[in-house]
Amino acid sequence: MNVVIFGLTISSSWGNGHATLWRGLCSSLAKRGHRVVFFERDVPYYRAHRDVHASDAFELVLYERWADVEAEAGRELARADAAIVTSYCPDAFDATAAMLDSSARRKIFYDLDTPITLDRLARGETVDYLWPEGLEPFDVVLSYTGGTALDELRGLGAREVHPLYGSVDPSAHRPVSAAERYRCRFSYLGTYAEDRQEALERLFLDTARRLPEARFILGGSQYPEDFPWRDNVWYLQHVPPGDHPAFYCSSDATLNVTRGAMAKRGYCPSGRLFEAAACGVPIVSDDWPGLDEFFTPGEEILVARDTDHAVSLLSRPSGELRAVGDAARARVLRDHTADRRAAELVDIMRRV
Repeated sequence: MNVVIFGLTISSSWGNGHATLWRGLCSSLAKRGHRVVFFERDVPYYRAHRDVHASDAFELVLYERWADVEAEAGRELARADAAIVTSYCPDAFDATAAMLDSSARRKIFYDLDTPITLDRLARGETVDYLWPEGLEPFDVVLSYTGGTALDELRGLGAREVHPLYGSVDPSAHRPVSAAERYRCRFSYLGTYAEDRQEALERLFLDTARRLPEARFILGGSQYPEDFPWRDNVWYLQHVPPGDHPAFYCSSDATLNVTRGAMAKRGYCPSGRLFEAAACGVPIVSDDWPGLDEFFTPGEEILVARDTDHAVSLLSRPSGELRAVGDAARARVLRDHTADRRAAELVDIMRRV
């Protein structure tokens, strides 16, 4: 099939979770013989931190203004078997209008940020990447989030809704040797988000305070100057994607913290969760509805309720922790790879 995607970014993993997911999906689609063209607005923020300039798995079309690429987008849509517009696409209105007016055989909206979208609508805010007339014009709506969020999307007019969860490319995320620069007792990798802060303080920063002799490492962008650092917490503003396996595998355990809107609705596993599991590192996570659909608590993932619980989990014998990490990796390789998600996506597109 010819697949055309209008998205936020695939070229830069800086401060977003879209890029890594799309790289894995596009690679898996390419292995199946499908052709993917990804249209991305060339914004300064991602240009300055671009870590992919070209790929054998997809054709990247960078543009500064929609008018510059409108004709090319029209040609690609005319021969597309499937066209997808995603959440946070900066030209979502123009791209959606072009898609709906085209002869593309399947017209899809993929919300990679469903809880954020629904919360903003509930507050009466305008969501720029949503089609003003609702979701009814699309042949299918894909959601990064399952559970009750799917019913809410149907309430916005979606005729057919399917979850398409996060995934991981096991060729990019796998067990590797520990790197001394990342060696620590407990790690966390994630962009700053205000609605993650309470859980991050409770499960990571307060745990660091309780274990002052242990080394903690936090990696991620956009952390404010007044962030409440601890003396034993090392900060890395950006960990390149190629270093993620070494980052995880150098930790005795790593933390997964879910954004508030996503934790509230549940059924929204982050891409980082699958990436860490694929590296075989033991994961300590906050709790949310549907977590047990992806990993078995106590066997494949450790769920922490509060600081005391997090400290006790980190104090488990190293053999027990390693067994949890090994079980998580086995589960990911069975159920949560990019190949698995690509097969699900192709099946959805063929059945619509």
